[in-house]
Amino acid sequence: MLRRLLRPLLDPYRRYRHARVIHAIRVSLGLLATILLTTGIHLPHGEWASVTMLVVIGGLQHHGNIGKKAAERAIGTLLGAGVGLALVMQQAWLGMPWLTYFLMSLVCGFFSYHAIGKGGYTALLAGITVFIVAGHGDNPVTDGLWRGVDILIGITLALAFSFALPLYAVYSWRYNLADALRDCAKVYGRIIDGQAVTADEHLEVMTRLNKAMIQLRSLMPSVSKEVKISMTELDAIQRNLRLCVSTLELLGNIRPDTSDPEAMAHLQTALKAEHRQIRVQLIGMARALKSGATLRLSRPVALAEASLDAPIYSALDGYRMLTLQLAANVAQMRERLARTATHWNI
Repeated sequence: MLRRLLRPLLDPYRRYRHARVIHAIRVSLGLLATILLTTGIHLPHGEWASVTMLVVIGGLQHHGNIGKKAAERAIGTLLGAGVGLALVMQQAWLGMPWLTYFLMSLVCGFFSYHAIGKGGYTALLAGITVFIVAGHGDNPVTDGLWRGVDILIGITLALAFSFALPLYAVYSWRYNLADALRDCAKVYGRIIDGQAVTADEHLEVMTRLNKAMIQLRSLMPSVSKEVKISMTELDAIQRNLRLCVSTLELLGNIRPDTSDPEAMAHLQTALKAEHRQIRVQLIGMARALKSGATLRLSRPVALAEASLDAPIYSALDGYRMLTLQLAANVAQMRERLARTATHWNI
């Protein structure tokens, strides 16, 4: 019964479908925890714990981003808090506001210099936190200390809640790739069935495929961190998908005249085995990625040989050569997914 109740949270596909809702609930619970804790023990300026919670994990959804990004944000926040406390203490000791203003401007200029480039967000947060803790240097030392404590509480709770029911980037990668493969099968089906490649429906699917490739590319670094697949291997899978889409575009453009029923019938007969093989593999990969049933990926598939040196005598020969290359590329992608299945099938 417990497993049935928790199934929506444990099922990878449901967690992928409702990722935003889960992330919103997680952040809301984290904020509630910071509010209850800081108000329960009557910490001054407890609102800064909640602000820190939002800063650290508010924009982090995928688990592959959380470790590094949360650490970067925590370091920036702690560094800024330390500098802010130092400025408050020197103002209380020396009582020279203009020196404080000069030092604050100098410090924030230093952080702004490093805010452009690698680690820029860490430097930017450090500069912001300086003003959170120190104000314009006239905050009491005790206020600065309490704000520093609030920031530490916010960071600790943020890191704790960031690992509660993690949302893995590999889920988005798997299911987006599965949808892209289904779209490839749909485009290929339209081409071999003689449907217009200039129709709005066809162009809409091609646009969706191009957007999917961009999204998959952005997920790769997080996926590599989460499931320990090398970026080289992920890039190879991405290249297979890109070649598949490019080849489909070429096939649509060089397809023999669809207004000639005899030519289309001859085409269907000559490439019947290849047509079935490509569509079966595309749909099979999509189902394996979505369901996690990876055994279908390891089934052997016999491929017709395509020689790049073979002479092309007609448009049909060129079309068949591209079809054979598409089949080989799809088979190669299938082998890569089968080889890495133990990593991405979590």
